[in-house]
Amino acid sequence: MKIEQPIVLEIKKVIKESSDTNTFLFDYPLRARPGQFVSVWLPGVDEKPFSVSYQDEKRFGISCFGVGPFSKKLNSLRAGEKVGIRGPYGKGFTSKRGHVALVGGGCGAAPLAFLANSLRKMGSKVDFIIGAKDIDHVLFVQRLKKAGVHVHIATDDGSCGKKGFATDILKNLLKSKKEIKMVYTCGPEIMMKKIIDLCDMNKKNCEISMERYMKCGFGICGQCCVDNVGLRVCKEGPVFEKNLVKRFFEFNKYKRDASGKKIILNPGC
Repeated sequence: MKIEQPIVLEIKKVIKESSDTNTFLFDYPLRARPGQFVSVWLPGVDEKPFSVSYQDEKRFGISCFGVGPFSKKLNSLRAGEKVGIRGPYGKGFTSKRGHVALVGGGCGAAPLAFLANSLRKMGSKVDFIIGAKDIDHVLFVQRLKKAGVHVHIATDDGSCGKKGFATDILKNLLKSKKEIKMVYTCGPEIMMKKIIDLCDMNKKNCEISMERYMKCGFGICGQCCVDNVGLRVCKEGPVFEKNLVKRFFEFNKYKRDASGKKIILNPGC
């Protein structure tokens, strides 16, 4: 049920996921697909896109990682307060039955949490690898386990799960579980580039959810066009198949801010 103009929705519940991440639940039948996003409007502040991180028949949720003025303002809101919502927008993940692996880095775990719940309802076996800097930033573990997801955790400092990278766990998983048919990922592009390489080596399909600065959210303004192919992340994405992503000149190299200025992602590329 796409909302083309913002509608005002009351925050029904706020879940504290970590010290800087909240999930906001709304009583509204959004009917989004995993991987799609909504635009959240705070009057007098700004409007920003957020992946749908939870959905059932009557309710949906978004998860906000407080890193800038808008997200910190959103995270200060409580149940009973209201925001503007429009969407859902974008191309979501392709749901595959069978054995799949999900790899979420940081707040990239949000759209994958929604996907994991959807895949489990289809009867798929799901291995979910969560990467975070420390134990205080590991998201959605109990919710995923309750849904029957096999959770693997990697932290930079070793305070939870294995010390190291989520890609190290995926590498071992693809070797030990040959029956994995599909890999889905969202997170830092340096991580997703490594995942594409691992999937190529192991002959696995892979879908990537990309983040770019968006304004309109539905393909008109061109703010989120990817260099050298012109695809709009808000319309033809944010989910792309790995062979298409390998054609994106800017992937794992840079992205653009609101003015169009390049922001270097990986100086080594």
